[in-house]
Amino acid sequence: VQLQASGGGLVQAGDSLRLSCVVSGVAFSSYAMGWFRQAPGKKRNLVSTISWRGDRTEYAESVKGRFTISRDDAKNTLYLQMNDLKPEDTAVYYCAVGVLGKDSLDMDVDYRGRGTQVTVSS
Repeated sequence: VQLQASGGGLVQAGDSLRLSCVVSGVAFSSYAMGWFRQAPGKKRNLVSTISWRGDRTEYAESVKGRFTISRDDAKNTLYLQMNDLKPEDTAVYYCAVGVLGKDSLDMDVDYRGRGTQVTVSS
């Protein structure tokens, strides 16, 4: 199973980025997907999830209204559209395959890929 995230970069506060994650080796359309992020010196946190049908999305409070998760099952690709980026969004972003948990923003991860760095300058 491979998860390849891309789309990160160095941007200024207020800018936008779209992250992509191409998944192979697993039945993409059968799994929930999620994005995690980890800032330097901090633990990895779940940012957003999307159900396997794509009909349910969840977001961390810190990104609600700014980030949008989506999936394209025909391309085995997960996306994270990030608007109005803030310096506190600086982190390595990881995509993951798994099953949604019982809580509103919760996920049991089966596979996680290497991350892509997002750096937001003030």
